[in-house]
Amino acid sequence: MGFKKNMELVKIFMEMSNIYKYKGAEERFRCLAYLKASKMLASLPKNISTYLQNDTLEGLSGIGEGMAGKIKEYIRTGKIKKFEELKKGVPFELLDMMDITGFGTQSLKNIHEKLHISTKEEIIEALHNGSIAKIKGFGKTKVNKMLVGLKIHKTIEERLLLWDALEVGETVLNWLRQIPEIHNAELAGSLRRRKETIGDIDILVSCDERARKIVVKHFADTDFAGQVLVKGDTMVSIILKENGRQVDLRIVNEDEWGSALLYFTGSKEHSVHLRTIAKEKGFKISEYGIFSIKTGKRIASKTEKDIYSTLGFQYIPPELREDKGEIELGQKHKLPELINENDIAGDMQMHSIYSDGLNTMEAIVHHVRKNYDYKYIVITDHSRSSRIAHGMDKKRVLQQLHEIRSINKELDEDYVKAGIEVDILPDGGLDFSDELLAEFDWVTASIHSRFNIDNTDRIIKACENPFVNCIGHPTGRLIGKRESYQIDFEKVMETAKYTNTALEINAQPDRMDLNEILAKFAVERGVMLSISTDSHALKNFEFMKLGVSIARRAWCKKGDVLNTRSWEEINKFKLLKFEKKLKHEY
Repeated sequence: MGFKKNMELVKIFMEMSNIYKYKGAEERFRCLAYLKASKMLASLPKNISTYLQNDTLEGLSGIGEGMAGKIKEYIRTGKIKKFEELKKGVPFELLDMMDITGFGTQSLKNIHEKLHISTKEEIIEALHNGSIAKIKGFGKTKVNKMLVGLKIHKTIEERLLLWDALEVGETVLNWLRQIPEIHNAELAGSLRRRKETIGDIDILVSCDERARKIVVKHFADTDFAGQVLVKGDTMVSIILKENGRQVDLRIVNEDEWGSALLYFTGSKEHSVHLRTIAKEKGFKISEYGIFSIKTGKRIASKTEKDIYSTLGFQYIPPELREDKGEIELGQKHKLPELINENDIAGDMQMHSIYSDGLNTMEAIVHHVRKNYDYKYIVITDHSRSSRIAHGMDKKRVLQQLHEIRSINKELDEDYVKAGIEVDILPDGGLDFSDELLAEFDWVTASIHSRFNIDNTDRIIKACENPFVNCIGHPTGRLIGKRESYQIDFEKVMETAKYTNTALEINAQPDRMDLNEILAKFAVERGVMLSISTDSHALKNFEFMKLGVSIARRAWCKKGDVLNTRSWEEINKFKLLKFEKKLKHEY
């Protein structure tokens, strides 16, 4: 289940970063150093022991002599002495709460010092009994905000982010596919439908009936099973050792595969609606197949397409099975042809070491060209106001532009596009002048501050700038950490449409912003979308599958997403904005 030592070190370095964050501004650089090291370790494609054996540990970005020493110490002893010492000087159990809306470092310090509280449970009790409200600077409004923050955070305490669930699910799935007795194996449930958070992980397999006991034994006895909850002839439920999450394995016969996959994929609402229509047509649907009510004969069961076809339906992709109009259009054979990963022509947002990315532009280019069939990539490092992200000043921008030209010259093609993720300032102005923005091939404007105000006018003003091509992560939400800032999305969409400004589907696992609802809303109103990974490490480029999943759940066709197009077509999209501005159409 992944690289165990890598993940253990990722967790330790993240916790050391949090300790230094709690200690205050004077430890800011140590906080950032351990955060960067944690991200680097999380992105490694190989086990940490490989880098130790090859003596290449210190060659990794963010891993200097001191950090490398701590990694070696952990591999050798199973502990890092400095980490153990640091834990004793802070209320360690509270540190995970620093990023929850309404809390923050200073608030937690005040609560700890005034009430001598050191655990999350004690904080929750103090919020409810009024103790925290009595502390100077808190009060009823602050307490309510903290309670809302805890409620939001509960989402990721009880459920997995889609990306995390996919990583676990696909690892288990690949392991199952190595068992000779298994004929088919697929993810099922909400994970197959690509919902943004997942409860239990559902997997369906088919095998011969006589082989079921072998499959059950393999799954129940596997090394990654921490506890076996259910062990029957057709179902095994385990709790994973690594993260405590439940995985349910269902076993069916080969000739039931299609009907079982349809049944266990859901959603419940889609299935109920489908069964109602089937009954009206004289059929009965179950996990065993579709049967004639009159004769009891099974009509179809081997594939999902066979089931839909028997009912006279077009095949309905799993991402659409939420009973939100897909059944009615499926009956009429009018469902859209949804966007696929293969349709993506390039990635529109990523970060290099020029700001807060972990890799050089050269390394990024090499990785993407080796692993993805893209026609272009857009480097979009942060502008100067994003200080925590090491935003670039004008001098660094010009240096980067020069390096991009050099890389393209070596490639003998205009593959790397010069972009920027420019900060939208509180008054709606931008972090860089129009003169400097004109130097870029692509400008994404994003909000990274003042999340507590209505940001509608701020985004609208950015859309109206002729050099802004896209609004990045438009709602600012972080799943389980921060709700969307206040925004009149309908007004933003109207402006985006008339100013020819794209809205981003940011595929970072904790953002997924726009979400499927707003992305569908935007497309229905003629707004162009852009899907970006917002990569900060090479492994992040895999997030494109999340962005495409959002687009598919939003009913997006290839033509609804700008970066399915050639760069020549994107330039036409940009040019139209200037033409509208010149004609005073907005």
